[in-house]
Amino acid sequence: MRLSGRIAAAIEIVEGLNNRIRPVSLALKEWGQANRFAGSKDRAAIGNLVYDVMRKRLSHEYSMQSNSGRSLVLSAVIRDWEVSIKELETAFASDNYAPEQISKDEEKLLSANPLANAPEHIQANIPKWLEEEFRSSLGKNWLDEASALSERPPLDMRVNSLKTTAEKVTKSLDRFAVEPANIATQGLRIAAGSGPARIANISADEAYLKGLVEIQDQGSQLVSSLSNVKAGEQVLDYCAGAGGKTLALAALMENKGQIFAHDIDRNRLAPIFDRLKRAGVRNVQVRSPQKNALDNLVGKMDKIVVDAPCSGSGTWRRHPDARWRLSEEQLEKRCTEQAQILREAKEFLHPGGELIYITCSLLPKENLQQIEAFIKDNKDFDSIDPKARWSEIFPNAKQQPIFDKRGMTLTPLSVESDGFYISILQKTN
Repeated sequence: MRLSGRIAAAIEIVEGLNNRIRPVSLALKEWGQANRFAGSKDRAAIGNLVYDVMRKRLSHEYSMQSNSGRSLVLSAVIRDWEVSIKELETAFASDNYAPEQISKDEEKLLSANPLANAPEHIQANIPKWLEEEFRSSLGKNWLDEASALSERPPLDMRVNSLKTTAEKVTKSLDRFAVEPANIATQGLRIAAGSGPARIANISADEAYLKGLVEIQDQGSQLVSSLSNVKAGEQVLDYCAGAGGKTLALAALMENKGQIFAHDIDRNRLAPIFDRLKRAGVRNVQVRSPQKNALDNLVGKMDKIVVDAPCSGSGTWRRHPDARWRLSEEQLEKRCTEQAQILREAKEFLHPGGELIYITCSLLPKENLQQIEAFIKDNKDFDSIDPKARWSEIFPNAKQQPIFDKRGMTLTPLSVESDGFYISILQKTN
């Protein structure tokens, strides 16, 4: 397919999303099944364009004074892919499957730069109702911080130190131009592409298949390290999900001690078994969600990791359409769930142990406010100095997260990661 055909396809998909709200990944899959003539490079380019529209949907709407699929896609091609209007006109003229030629009104809008005077939530590409949350969480630099969530993310990986070294993995993946992560000690990174460039796929590579490397955002690696687990400890991963952090914790513990991986959702937990086997992890017990599954762990854990379900606002680079589907009701529901999970998880900790609370959110309601409420109701818990913990684990880091009195917020702009929050609480008696 030519560029013009890819643009036409993207317009069709975005217009479909306007008419029926659903995840972009599902819309792209449906389009691919209905248009099997499109090759893998075409599907990748179309997917990139649709995701780029969603990353900056609000500013594209504002710039074009329209939310039509055509307006949004043309704006993304011109402003984000840096294709000139003249190039598009030439491409459209020579392709029978191209969209209609650009009108004079469209050309005027595409040539303008109206965002300088746009409301700040539009410049930031976040829903208006979340603006105060972002201001509160990210401080005076909140607009730049929020805007960084609209850029394409790199592909981050964690070297499995139980099996190999970063040097060996880098050599195995040399065709991808792999570079060391800027902070994570076992992190590697493949830079994000631009325009139609395909996202690197390492899942078919020998290094991945043999468990030498895991796909894991740097932020997830950093919060795993900040948990400060030690070899020989007893650790409960209370919301283990598919096991990404479980595997990172096992490597940090050098396969010594014991990690109990638990989740209330069997479907989320299911992939962990194959992942543990592939990674060569031997110190993890999976506790499936059933009655009394964790009873014998009460009061015995050195560390409890609570990677709580949340809004996912920190992952909007990777799931940009999620920001437009999030509602105030959904956020309140998540906050209620988080408070309940903290009440449950605390019972498994022994005095002196640490409760590590993690979200992939940038919203104070899910982060600082959640921790303040927990400490108010649980006088035997207090937070560990977040700056001291960061300096202890990453003494040579040239970048730092955003600190508050109870924890720290990792962001794309501050530490080049997805958005995460972590607070470490110690049980005092």
